[in-house]
Formats: sequence, C-alpha cells, structure tokens
Amino acid sequence: MSNHKTCPVCESSVKGRSDKVFCSVKCKSIHQYETRQEKEAFYLEVDRQLKMNRKVLKTYNLSGFTTVRKELLINDGFNPNFFTHYWKNSKGDIYLFVYDYGFLDLKKSGKEKYLIVQWQEYMKR
Repeated sequence: MSNHKTCPVCESSVKGRSDKVFCSVKCKSIHQYETRQEKEAFYLEVDRQLKMNRKVLKTYNLSGFTTVRKELLINDGFNPNFFTHYWKNSKGDIYLFVYDYGFLDLKKSGKEKYLIVQWQEYMKR
C-alpha cells in the first residue's frame, strides 16, 4: 500500500518526510499567502471603502463646508455605512467622519443631501 500524497497547491507528488504537506517551498509560500488573503479579505474590503469614501468627500468638499446631493456621492462610489468616527455638535446633529472629512444627513427642499465638513480642532472637545 503506497502512501502517495499530492500537493494541495499544484497537485504534484509530495516526496520526503511522512508529515510533509507541500511539494516545494514555493507551493508552501503560495498556500500561506492565499490563506492570509482570505483572512484579510474583510479588512481589505473595509479599508478600500473607507479610502474611497474619503476620496469622494474630499473631491466634493472644495470649500471646507459644502452641501451635495447624496446621489452624486453614491454614484461616485461613496457608501455612508463606512465611517471611522462621529462628532455630535451642540444642537445634537451627528456628523459621521471618514478620517478628516465628515458628512451630515440633510433634507433640503425635499432633496436628500449631505453637508460635508472638514475636521476642526474644536471638535476634539
């Protein structure tokens, strides 16, 4: 009875010790990389969306304080469910921030908009 094993990466024959799993160092490395990528997939997806959100907010916020239709931002890849922190002003309005750019949900003239602001020192308090 032969104890023939195949490499899980390339399906080549595995020769050597009985506990050896991969046919080569290269296949072992490929397997470790792919496993890490699978584990990191959620993190990478969230990170990618946060970076996209910041880029979109920065693009539309030319003056430091801008009102923009939600539809425009969303069409450019913005997803309001991804943000890094929030800030509540004295009126109780809650601004959601993506790093240094924040947005506040508004309804102006029956249209759905976001007020985009840039983080200020006084917001730390």
